[in-house]
Amino acid sequence: MAEKTLMKGNEALAEGAIRAGCRFFAGYPITPQNEVPEYMSWRLPQVGGAFVQAESEVSAINMIYGAGATGVRCMTSSSSPGISLKQEGISYCAGADLPVFIGNVMRGGPGLGNIAGAQGDYWQATRGGGHGDYRVFVMAPNSVNEMANFPRKCFEVSFKYRIPSMVLADGIIGQMMEPVEFEHPEIDPKTFPEPDWALGVAAGRGKRIVKSYDLKEGGVEIMVNERVKRYNQIEANEVMYEEKMLEDAEVAIVAYGTSARIGAAAMKMAREKGLKVGLFRPITLWPFPKARITELSKRIKKFVAVEMSLGQMVEDVQLAINGRADVYLHAKPGASIITAEEVYKTLENIVKKGAKEYAAAK
Repeated sequence: MAEKTLMKGNEALAEGAIRAGCRFFAGYPITPQNEVPEYMSWRLPQVGGAFVQAESEVSAINMIYGAGATGVRCMTSSSSPGISLKQEGISYCAGADLPVFIGNVMRGGPGLGNIAGAQGDYWQATRGGGHGDYRVFVMAPNSVNEMANFPRKCFEVSFKYRIPSMVLADGIIGQMMEPVEFEHPEIDPKTFPEPDWALGVAAGRGKRIVKSYDLKEGGVEIMVNERVKRYNQIEANEVMYEEKMLEDAEVAIVAYGTSARIGAAAMKMAREKGLKVGLFRPITLWPFPKARITELSKRIKKFVAVEMSLGQMVEDVQLAINGRADVYLHAKPGASIITAEEVYKTLENIVKKGAKEYAAAK
């Protein structure tokens, strides 16, 4: 068994990216993710990489576009409003089919909001966030250990399908400390073959162009449709989720990130009181594990989305269930922490009351 190390979530994310072969980082400070660029600033030079503190978030994402075009494993990170500033560049990276990696450690919003952990960026992450038809592969950790190990999966998916990838965490996971065990040996990026699309100066090869546009009639449509084929492959092959105590469950909590940890505690409280409650945790937010939720809804007739937002993921739950079961929402926006006791009370009310009674009570 590998040795465990006590690490802060943001530092684990940075170290995980480096161990996954990241050799270029460009970013700009914003709380609560500042430990990511701080860690990268001294750690990357140790492995022969390069760190740049850009003059703005807009500059940082365009530097990542340039590095990604050369086939280098590269990364940027920020927090909610900073990610908003990067959205045009992320759209360009998607349009150019560049495998770049992005970390978002969410804070409260909209606007400047506050620096506490929140989950209000779900729509932004899973619906593209910028202009045009595109997707981003999104993973949602609920522990520091997953912060450390998810960058590797993100880079693998990014390079396999030529798509931007993202770890969507929140300020709580970014700032907490937990034991970390890196699940795979560190990667030496020098062992990677050069991608056949990457720019560079190697002799004896044909001309290569990286671009996000095609001005010929129907050219962009062809590019988008080719991209959709890869998106369909991701939906078929890369969905990840976790299930707890769903075998006999009559009510299923659906939650990701910190909310899933709270949901697990509420589930335990409910089980101790004799309520048959289970937990479904999406690990990939896009692609969302809709097929599995659809299957579960044939047997489980009450689902409760738990979110630190006004309720965003709940829409994906509703789409997957498509009327086959009741869907409830326990939401707390503004970067206010949900407690397990609050979620348990919601579960108790749902079990004891019908859908109409529960809605009226709210």
